[in-house]
Amino acid sequence: MKNMDAMILAVVRGWARAGVRPRRDIVIAFTADEEASAADGSGFLADRHAPLFEGCTEGVSESGAFTFHDGRGNQLYPIAAGERGTGWLKLTARGKAGHGSKVNRANAVSRLAAAVARIGEHRWPVRLTPTVRASLVELAALYGLESDPEAPGFDVDAFLEKLGATAALVEPTVRNSANPTMLQSGYKVNVVPGEAVAYVDGRFLPGGEEEFRHTLDLLTGPDVDWEFHHREVALQAPVDSPTYAKMRAAVEEFAPEGHVVPYCMSGGTDAKQFSRLGITGYGFSPLRTPEGFDYQALFHGVDERVPVDALHFGVRVLDRFLRTA
Repeated sequence: MKNMDAMILAVVRGWARAGVRPRRDIVIAFTADEEASAADGSGFLADRHAPLFEGCTEGVSESGAFTFHDGRGNQLYPIAAGERGTGWLKLTARGKAGHGSKVNRANAVSRLAAAVARIGEHRWPVRLTPTVRASLVELAALYGLESDPEAPGFDVDAFLEKLGATAALVEPTVRNSANPTMLQSGYKVNVVPGEAVAYVDGRFLPGGEEEFRHTLDLLTGPDVDWEFHHREVALQAPVDSPTYAKMRAAVEEFAPEGHVVPYCMSGGTDAKQFSRLGITGYGFSPLRTPEGFDYQALFHGVDERVPVDALHFGVRVLDRFLRTA
């Protein structure tokens, strides 16, 4: 997240030049390995160097407070107050190895393929967390829609259809998910292997891990074993906290035309590891981008980038927030 790195450095360099001291201590951590397990980055710091963060209560990191253009002329600034948990899975099917021309009713590849198909086709039930409920309420107010996520029988899918493009902020986080991503098996076309392996990118909502595990037991069935290739907790942060209020105020000062809304991240960040130290994490790396610039669509692309003007905006917002936090 070089954009956030640049903004943080610009803020503290400006403070150093002007002799500014924030109202409380601010700890800055640059970490590696977040896209893998984070074991060598934030995990290493949290597990081996916890005293560096003594007294820290809240943290801000990536993927929040960026401009989301809804296609209707509105500019939204979603601040992340939650993350789904990470459940990367390894599936292993074992069977009878043999020649490909022979009958084989214990084919590991077939067993694995059936399990992967069941997982890929599964429709997970709706589970609305407090952060997502808060998001739905604020979006309903913005668009003049009726929405009561607490009401029995509330149809979140029908509500999301009314949101149009804005549904993309909420849709990935109303359910758990599991997407097959990798298959490994065999070495020769006419040889049935005795083992086949698949990997699945699973994500579970705050409070949804038990359901996630139970569902995977059912979907994999008796012939396929599964285990966590990598697991990390789901997170939830309050949207009525003083910290969230100060983030909202900082964005609104420099983007008065915008609408700040809470949202839950579909993926995860280093906030998961720092939560072990009792640090509440928010996604807040402010950027103001022009219409037609789809910031989220560039993630993991070959040309990840942000406009320089977006960084100038982010520096001003971060400066305002960190001076008052």
